[in-house]
Amino acid sequence: MAKRCPIMGKALAVQSARNGLGSARAYGMGKAKLHTGSVKEAQAVDASVGTLFSAEKKAKAAAAAATANATATATPNCIPAHNPIHPNYEGFYAAELDKKHKDKSYRYFNNINRLAKEFPRAHMSAKDERVTVWCSNDYLGMGRNPHVLRTMHETLEMYGAGAGGTRNISGHNQHALALEATIAKLHAKESALVFSSCYVANDATLATLGSKMPNCVFLSDSSNHASMIQGIRHSGAKKLVFKHNDIADLEAKLASLPPEVPKIIAFESVYSMCGSIGPIAEICDLADKYGALTFLDEVHAVGMYGPHGAGVAEHLDFDAHRAGCPEGTIMDRVDIITGTLGKAYGCVGGYIAGSARMVDMIRSLAPGFIFTTSLPPATMAGAKTAIEHQMGHPTDRRLQQLHTRSVKAALTARDIPVLPNPSHIIPVLVGNAELAKQASDFLLSDHKIYVQAINYPTVPVGQERLRFTPTPGHTAELQEDLVSAVEEVWGKLGLKRTSEWRDQGGFLGVGVEGGNDVEPLWTDTQLSLGVNEGEGGVGEMRTGSLVGQEKDLDELRHHRGSGARVVGVLA
Repeated sequence: MAKRCPIMGKALAVQSARNGLGSARAYGMGKAKLHTGSVKEAQAVDASVGTLFSAEKKAKAAAAAATANATATATPNCIPAHNPIHPNYEGFYAAELDKKHKDKSYRYFNNINRLAKEFPRAHMSAKDERVTVWCSNDYLGMGRNPHVLRTMHETLEMYGAGAGGTRNISGHNQHALALEATIAKLHAKESALVFSSCYVANDATLATLGSKMPNCVFLSDSSNHASMIQGIRHSGAKKLVFKHNDIADLEAKLASLPPEVPKIIAFESVYSMCGSIGPIAEICDLADKYGALTFLDEVHAVGMYGPHGAGVAEHLDFDAHRAGCPEGTIMDRVDIITGTLGKAYGCVGGYIAGSARMVDMIRSLAPGFIFTTSLPPATMAGAKTAIEHQMGHPTDRRLQQLHTRSVKAALTARDIPVLPNPSHIIPVLVGNAELAKQASDFLLSDHKIYVQAINYPTVPVGQERLRFTPTPGHTAELQEDLVSAVEEVWGKLGLKRTSEWRDQGGFLGVGVEGGNDVEPLWTDTQLSLGVNEGEGGVGEMRTGSLVGQEKDLDELRHHRGSGARVVGVLA
């Protein structure tokens, strides 16, 4: 209070100087340290690679500090002369970038402009330079769905481009309410809350829960997304990391905690870089046993699994949810579900769903929600339409699964190292950052196929890969082109094949005995591939070429509710 007073503020400043109190900032390892107390010799701290101060500036700083120290000692009531030394910020930036270049993890972005009317095609910087996109997270092509686009156009014309502010100021509207009601219905929860992205949803929710619950402890899967890791870190709560999908390790860590301590198990349904599936039912069992909350990230699963597209938790009780009986199911047992509107639903945004009180608490306390501008009305209206469309039309995700099966089988038959998994993700192991980048470049330059190389920190060093994500629009012809191109690039760069990884003892499931025997999460019956399926089954799936499978897909397209058929992608 005194510092704000024009009289006392000045007096305090003089007294502080007389007592020899000053401050000097030394920068090192990306953090600033504030030193207080008697005036000391200024110290320049080296950064991790370069230095923020040049040698010349270090010498000047030392001389200036010595002079100031001598002056302060001789005349303690005098204020030391101000002689600022400026850090070399640009040198620091350059040093950090140089590290990324040296370890080959520097990220290059390609100019890819997706074409709605030609999905999954795109053009590069030149509009006549066409490429096929094979790594989009718009898994179902909903970003070009005519129902979604029509809704967005109509909403845009009536309500304009932006929301006008945060939800608590002017961004709360009928579109937000309707979207949240639809999400709550999708996951059979009491309530839902929409955020600007699921990164923000995870970060804000976990940080708020952990900081508000006294003595809360998080139990986090070692392969969790960065947003969950960041949210837990921001909470300041204690964290125990359990081995990926390791139920025994999770239980050992739960058992080590006192029963009265609040616990939150944070995990995912589909881990997007490896395609593995979290053991949701088993984790729910442990949560019941040890009194923990479950926090399930369904980001890469919503729209993709279950009779209504609610995710893996719904898919595990497929028949019950198809019959409209969610009570007592695995999804019903999960406390908090988070998802995205920006992947299988083709729009943008994220959300949480759970009990009404939990959602209201996050709405009331989470800075990531309170202080963020609301999504535009057109975006929320489009997302609502996308969810409702997928709730009533499972054909898109069935086609996506069929295309995934065929591409996995074709690559595996050519000794290409596909990481085994039961999901819609096709990770192909390279194991070297520089080679993964070269493989991506050759596919783009020589074959007009775009797939981004995945490197550190998204995956650990030595586990670099290409990640393919087929969609309903990747027809047999495009699949044949892809497999042929990957075969050529693998030979051109001399990349390790499955047999070579096997000779080295196997790695990440590649080249491991029985590694390719993983059963897909979608069964043949659920895909309507079985005879006498009873719901528009198309007969047994033909084996053999991709062309043969495309015939099956054509038949499946005809079984869509509206009867409409669009070449390449479902309308």
